[in-house]
Amino acid sequence: MSNLTRRRKLEHIDIVVKENVEPTATTLLESIVLCHNASPDLDFNEIDTSIEFLGKRINAPIMIEAMTGGHPDTATINKALAEIAEEIGIPIGVGSQRAAIEDKSLEYTFSIVREKAQSIPVIANIGGAQIVKGYTAKELLKAISMVKADAIAIHLNPAQEVFQPEGDKNFSKLVDLVSVLVDELPVPVIIKETGNGLLGRVARMYAEIGVEYFDVSGLGGTNWVIIEGIRSSNPVIKDLSKEFSTWGIPTAIAIIDVLYQVPSATIIASGGIRTSLDVSKAIALGANIVGIAGPIIKLLLTKGKDEVKKYINKLVTGLKISMFLTSSKKPYDLWCKQLVISNNVEEWLKSLDIDVREYMELRCLRRKQLISG
Repeated sequence: MSNLTRRRKLEHIDIVVKENVEPTATTLLESIVLCHNASPDLDFNEIDTSIEFLGKRINAPIMIEAMTGGHPDTATINKALAEIAEEIGIPIGVGSQRAAIEDKSLEYTFSIVREKAQSIPVIANIGGAQIVKGYTAKELLKAISMVKADAIAIHLNPAQEVFQPEGDKNFSKLVDLVSVLVDELPVPVIIKETGNGLLGRVARMYAEIGVEYFDVSGLGGTNWVIIEGIRSSNPVIKDLSKEFSTWGIPTAIAIIDVLYQVPSATIIASGGIRTSLDVSKAIALGANIVGIAGPIIKLLLTKGKDEVKKYINKLVTGLKISMFLTSSKKPYDLWCKQLVISNNVEEWLKSLDIDVREYMELRCLRRKQLISG
């Protein structure tokens, strides 16, 4: 593995922490309103935010998203994040493991996660572009073994790759290649976008080959087009990165569309999840769990572990308040609660041929199936 690849890992972190890397476009979660219940008929102390995810019980439907690894200096970051996740009792994903697959000496920058987080779900991570370039089950099994993973994310990042100076721009026949891997791997595959959003029709292609987990990673959060534009020395790419900084599917739309196209999907909602209301709304829209990356790494590197724990615990408390005020004893009760969807979201849904009434019924049907099954 080249020193350039190692250096890129640190450059990404430095830019995320120091620069404004979020687009002017939003997640559109601000256009979703959870309806207040003035008589919730609940004891706040009986509300339970725990769920089952990847076969393990976790304390809240929140996960620390894939961030880093692959450089000696990132081991301390992954160690701290894993300790936080284990203490709070929530899942964690690691960054792309390509570096450690190509250089065994870097495995510890990832394996430290499982060493420090032994009871929670851990998600391995490989790029779809690497699969096109020749990664097979052998390499993915190595990634899984490295962190004793409960699942492996295959990340789709064409927007990042096309702006990255060293980017891999070939995504040909990826669905066919993944179809082979789904049958060969011992853990579930998660199809994960990286900040530009997952459309339902794309999720459906992967669902048809056996994928059940989707991380929509929508527009509105940490933006890799902006990040790669900052890194680039090419003035044309720099200008185009600004032009394409609002390219993508907003997180709210991605959740709705994936649920509508693949009602049986387990949905991870990430991309611009920042507040407890974002968490509550994303779950109410149909997500099983939310993922957060940017704010966590910024807090960790600027203010330390305690501030990260305070932030996540605040999210959990805020979720619990939203549940109380909508008469939701468990997180998935939110799937059956009334939502108000404003005009800009409705325009998206109309253009995607999503019948709002049918979508609302699908949300509630999933909860009934969860309870009965």
